Amino acid sequence: MKRICVFCGSSMGQSPVYREAAASLGRLLAEKGIGLVYGGANVGLMKELADATLAAGGKVIGVMPHQLISKEIAHPDIHQLHAVTSMAERKDLMVSLSDAFIALPGGYGTLDELSEILTFNQLRISDKPLGLLNIEGYFDLLLRFFDRGVEDGFVRKEHRQNLIVTHNNEEMLTLLNNWKPVETTKWIADIRQESQI
Repeated sequence: MKRICVFCGSSMGQSPVYREAAASLGRLLAEKGIGLVYGGANVGLMKELADATLAAGGKVIGVMPHQLISKEIAHPDIHQLHAVTSMAERKDLMVSLSDAFIALPGGYGTLDELSEILTFNQLRISDKPLGLLNIEGYFDLLLRFFDRGVEDGFVRKEHRQNLIVTHNNEEMLTLLNNWKPVETTKWIADIRQESQI
């Protein structure tokens, strides 16, 4: 993996554990020679992540819509900032620039981004792995929602298993490297069969 895109909050969160998680991930990416792709902001966990990556000698690429740059929250010290016209274009460019994705704790934006990658993987629009760093159990309720989706037949078990979950940075990188996408033809054929029942 040459570059990993990290989704995370533009807020710090209440616990210092979240800040340290973002910083430690940034340091690890730099140590491993893996470039960081992120939202380009100079606030919240996004800033902690970028600052730690830069301080450890890593390369950082940001992607941000013009309307957010104009509010002066773009990070001034990253290696490259791609200015785009919309949030949709931001996500598309992040996908094209990255080999894998990690979600740290965050809010609606983080949820939107990780949901899009999950859907892309399900539909095989993208074959790039996605992991959740479940710091302090932050994503536990979301994972229960996904499990309920499997139980009630809205999410296929193999697609639920597409999502890598751990709280450990080193383990996350290993699991991302070893990830294999679900074979498309089988689940599409299964859906067609189910719809005829």
